[in-house]
Amino acid sequence: MKITQLRNATLIISTGDYRILVDPMLAPKGAIPPLKYATKSRRRNPLVDLPENTDALLATVTHALITHCQKGHFDHLDRAGAKWLRTNNIPVFCMQEDASFLAKKGLNVRPLNPGYRQPLLTGHVTPIPCLHGTGLVGRFMAHGHGYFLELPGEPTLYLAGDTILTDEVSQCIQTNQPDICVVPAGGAQFDIGGEIIMGVEDVAAVVGLSTGKVVANHLESLDHCPTTREQLRTLREQPGIGHRLLIPDDGQELTWNRQPAGEAPSVIETD
Repeated sequence: MKITQLRNATLIISTGDYRILVDPMLAPKGAIPPLKYATKSRRRNPLVDLPENTDALLATVTHALITHCQKGHFDHLDRAGAKWLRTNNIPVFCMQEDASFLAKKGLNVRPLNPGYRQPLLTGHVTPIPCLHGTGLVGRFMAHGHGYFLELPGEPTLYLAGDTILTDEVSQCIQTNQPDICVVPAGGAQFDIGGEIIMGVEDVAAVVGLSTGKVVANHLESLDHCPTTREQLRTLREQPGIGHRLLIPDDGQELTWNRQPAGEAPSVIETD
């Protein structure tokens, strides 16, 4: 299995003959308005461009997977991402609650159902509910789902989606012990309210719950995500964390080699 980090929550999972594009935000740098207003230095989003080889990577994509997309969540499916999916007639896996919304955009929708393990490509997926913030802010958010993926001959993979660390997320990690957990680590926060995705403390807690590798993304691409890669790298100095926490740069590939039964998959980090 290979995971290629593109930008923010957008990545490509390579497995066998499949290339799965997750949460495509494909707009150029600065094309979308700010998400924070109570600041002297308002910045348009995304804060950075996509990697130079993005077009070549997108040309290999066979399917897409969306964690959430309504109520203005452009950072998981923006207009450019929807147009690309529509133009290329990419089959799009999404939750049932998002199916009609995406179908109205002309996308080739493949709905998933909440609450149980079900077929996905040649393997299985179990949707895991997200909590995308609490209190007043949480009431206005599209909370969506993460996905626990079991694909034949590959490490198990948990894509947490946009969520803080909840009992359901913790239970998924402790019960399934995914070989790989991809978590949103940017500590996103609006002008009011608390964090709406994981930050440094939640990421450290996930590493403590997991026996596999934890991959941090949703970093340094949006104006309301203050957590930096450098801040997360300091976690590696804590006992028990080290290089079990992976913090890929945009454009970086992580490759997992399946090991013999009883041994954890090994990971190779490449540019």
